[in-house]
Amino acid sequence: MQFVDVKTDIAFKKIFGSEQHKEILIGFLNAVLDLPTDRQIREVTLKNPWQPPDIAILKETILDIKALDNRGVSFIIEMQVERKYAFQKRAQYYAAKAYTSQIAKGEDYPKLNQVIFIGILDFTCFEGEEYLTRHLILNHATQRQDLKDLQFNFLELPKFTKSEAELTGIIEKWVYFIKNAADLTMIPASAESIPALKEAYTQASVFSWNQEELEVYEYWRMEETSDRYKVQEGYDKGKLEGKLEGQLEGKLEGKLEGKLEGKLEGKLEGKLEVARNLKSAGVAMELIMQATGLGREEIERA
Repeated sequence: MQFVDVKTDIAFKKIFGSEQHKEILIGFLNAVLDLPTDRQIREVTLKNPWQPPDIAILKETILDIKALDNRGVSFIIEMQVERKYAFQKRAQYYAAKAYTSQIAKGEDYPKLNQVIFIGILDFTCFEGEEYLTRHLILNHATQRQDLKDLQFNFLELPKFTKSEAELTGIIEKWVYFIKNAADLTMIPASAESIPALKEAYTQASVFSWNQEELEVYEYWRMEETSDRYKVQEGYDKGKLEGKLEGQLEGKLEGKLEGKLEGKLEGKLEGKLEVARNLKSAGVAMELIMQATGLGREEIERA
């Protein structure tokens, strides 16, 4: 059995944003948010369900998953492979925009519902060793969460290093799926008892993809690889240019320094020669000092 790379935007959107398999997204949300049984999400409405995008306009396609549960809570789920400039600010902007767009100008503020952002990152973003962090608005003095409408959750995949044998909680099994599915050849035993997760593996199998979807997936993978190569190429080029620039500056500085030292040494040697000749002629020490600008000790050693 072969699985697609779930970290690829296209694969992530197809698996978690499928209208026909919403139980996958619901199971994932309940695991990430660690909701108690009486508050678990039972149903979601996908605001942008999966559809294979046209390759010609693929770069303009928004691949984030947006959902709404039966209590009116909005979810924004984003898979981010490459570190983007000001990513944290972008996450806050997305959440704030989703929050304010719930009501039109002049409508009642009580109609505003909670917005929860979930970012799955294939890079490290925050300090500390925890792979799952939850960011809330807290009262500085009491640490109470009085402002509850905006919440941010981040899964940093590089910090998750457990093998299948080490998996314990349900969230660890979901993260293991996202990070490692592409390297597996069968559905792990740890997923067999979790229906939503087992279905996620099934939908990640290449046998569940039609030809059009696979073409889009392969195209997107090549584009992502190309983008990463360009970023690395730019980094390497900058590093090389910096090295060459440093070498050139070093050579120029050395050359100029050598010339300056040579001139100074030549000038000093000339003064010493004059001092020696004047001494031989019996000229007084004070006059030699005035004529050459040398000190008494220098003249005596000449």
